[in-house]
Amino acid sequence: MKISIKNTAGKEQGELEVKFALIENGKGTQAVHDAVTAYRAAQRSGTACTKNVGEVSGSNKKPWRQKGTGRARAGSHQSPLWPGGGVVFGPKPRDFRKKVSKKTRALAFRKALSERLKAGDVVVVDDLKLASPKTKDFVKVISALDLDGTTLIVSSGTDDKNLMLASRNIVGVTMTTGADLNTYDVLRPDKLLFTKSAFEQVEARLTKE
Repeated sequence: MKISIKNTAGKEQGELEVKFALIENGKGTQAVHDAVTAYRAAQRSGTACTKNVGEVSGSNKKPWRQKGTGRARAGSHQSPLWPGGGVVFGPKPRDFRKKVSKKTRALAFRKALSERLKAGDVVVVDDLKLASPKTKDFVKVISALDLDGTTLIVSSGTDDKNLMLASRNIVGVTMTTGADLNTYDVLRPDKLLFTKSAFEQVEARLTKE
């Protein structure tokens, strides 16, 4: 498969041959589901915590005597029936992470990127170096490349700081590197904007499998 390379003005500068094999059939769908589920589960903090009867502060003294008061029997101020008492089966700190094998993650990543390439949602530019960190300069680049909706910029990690500063104030535009790109990142935005060096970085990851 070949994809065109553009410059920041939106003009074609040649073609790039995709070096890794695309997944053409339904293979990998379950792997994508498992990888995305595991990724989102790992984002959960798991720090919700409630106190049970034994952890609530208070004395063990009986609030009132058992009989003769006309009130219901009560044995403790920490009872779950009382305001401020313990919580029954409440949440406790836990780890939500799910295990996904390295092979499954690699298959999911290849499947996700293959689908985005076939759908025409991947744009590759020869370079994304900006002369200044001004947001308006980067807005011109987005307009020239016809990038509507949410966009993920994938750089090689060696680009200058101007790109990060110019893009961070634009709603719906996020940035990552070819080394950190994952299945969830590939699927989330409407468009993927790669620099040529970043796309080659991702290809190197996929051809190593």
